[in-house]
Amino acid sequence: MAPLESAHRRPGHRTHRVAVLLIALVAGIAVLPGVAVAVPAPQQALNAADQALLVGVRLAGLWEMPAGQMAADKGQSPVVREIGAEIAKQHEELDRLTVEAANKLGATIPSDPTAQQKAWLLEMQNNSGARFDQIFVTRLREAHGSIFPVIGAVRAATRNATIRKLADDANKFVSAHMEMLERTGLVRWEQLPPAVLPASGNDSLIARASANTGTGIGVSSTVVWLVFLAALATGGIATWRVLRRN
Repeated sequence: MAPLESAHRRPGHRTHRVAVLLIALVAGIAVLPGVAVAVPAPQQALNAADQALLVGVRLAGLWEMPAGQMAADKGQSPVVREIGAEIAKQHEELDRLTVEAANKLGATIPSDPTAQQKAWLLEMQNNSGARFDQIFVTRLREAHGSIFPVIGAVRAATRNATIRKLADDANKFVSAHMEMLERTGLVRWEQLPPAVLPASGNDSLIARASANTGTGIGVSSTVVWLVFLAALATGGIATWRVLRRN
């Protein structure tokens, strides 16, 4: 009778084993959601280099728009007056694009020029004639030369589509402005600061842009599989222990 009684219990016993196995597997796989935490950063995430581009382009517009308008009004050379008006107009458009990008990304950007930029504007206000023309061209050409490599570095490495588009737009405007200023014949090439590559550990804008590290780090497929197999092993061991007790 004992063997017969055991046989009668087999269907229910098998069902119990299957249920225990499924519960153990689910319990083991439950550790996997921890892997999903380390997925790549969202498209809208900003890093220091992205923010540096937003701030740099915004600041350029805040002082170069009034500088260009000043040149259009008081420049001695017709070329300077023409270029000043065009630079002011184009910076107004670039500033609009910068503000739109910042609003889209929820980023904070300045609303006033820096103290240095205000000093440049004051310097222009206090001069006239040929002296004004020279100051206008010198200050703007140096400023455009400073932001130009930052734009390129961010454009090459950013992972944010909005910043990439802004870098493309800024690159076109800044490159065109440098060409305009150079056409005046007033650029003093020997006084332009030389191109310098950032040294190791340099925290300049270019260095930060070149080291444009994203905020999110993806998990390799190897790690995912190791965790998955470990989960299965944990579930298997638990299942074996339960079945052994039964």
